Amino acid sequence: MAAEAIKNRYEFVLLYDVENGNPNGDPDAGNMPRIDPETGYGLVTDVCLKRKIRNYVEMVKGDEPGYRIYIKEGIPLNSNHKEAYLAVGLQPGTKASVHDVNKARAWMCKNFFDIRTFGAVLTVGDNCGQVRGPVQINFSRSIDPIVQQEVTITRLTVTREEEAEKERTIGRKHIVPYALYRAEGYVSARLANDPTKGTGFSKDDLNLLWEALINMFEHDRSAARGKMATRRLFVFRHESDLGNAPAHKLFELIQVRRKPDANPPRSFNDYEVVVNDELPEGVALEIKL
Repeated sequence: MAAEAIKNRYEFVLLYDVENGNPNGDPDAGNMPRIDPETGYGLVTDVCLKRKIRNYVEMVKGDEPGYRIYIKEGIPLNSNHKEAYLAVGLQPGTKASVHDVNKARAWMCKNFFDIRTFGAVLTVGDNCGQVRGPVQINFSRSIDPIVQQEVTITRLTVTREEEAEKERTIGRKHIVPYALYRAEGYVSARLANDPTKGTGFSKDDLNLLWEALINMFEHDRSAARGKMATRRLFVFRHESDLGNAPAHKLFELIQVRRKPDANPPRSFNDYEVVVNDELPEGVALEIKL
């Protein structure tokens, strides 16, 4: 029996930090840590966090039915569309009717966790429609302006044979000494359970999302990313599917302040997280970490 789609709206606030690492390199700036040039605050894209969530779900679930990953390294997207057509009795390479496209769309939502969660455009090749995902995440922004450092490293070997006479080669790494980032996200019950356009995002999917947000950095280690960790996850649960309060007012209830003697901040202990428990009627606050 298929899991029932969620019936409540949610918002969440995620706090995570980085120490001596690059949380999200900018290819337009030589892979330096992303930064808002106007304010100096660090940025991390929604795409970066979604990739880590996908990687965690794939690691935990593997190819378990219903939890496959659509956007996956080395797998052409159109091959998944072809699989959907064959599964619902359509001929790949032919133009499908609206009814048949919706059948293929429903199959994709049922089988791929990231489509069911974040949505996707599935119109290229064998048309499987478009999916607007119930889970959306804003760009993360650091609590304070960040310092971008370029560190020179050496390697006691060379790459090309014509460089054999050189003793070593020089490289560079880009790091942030320390920064605390805040991301905000939304979970729409209407986009999960709508009879015609809903994705079927379920309570089990929701719990897996919280689990991924808490643990995704633990299984994404590399020297380039330094030491990253989820520090806090706050979840606002509405009593209704449409919601009982505006999201921005709920986000304002979670304030992060740098302690006066922490200049510059060097760890999460240099910050104070203040939670206003005067919640609007019909909204509950769950602290996951």
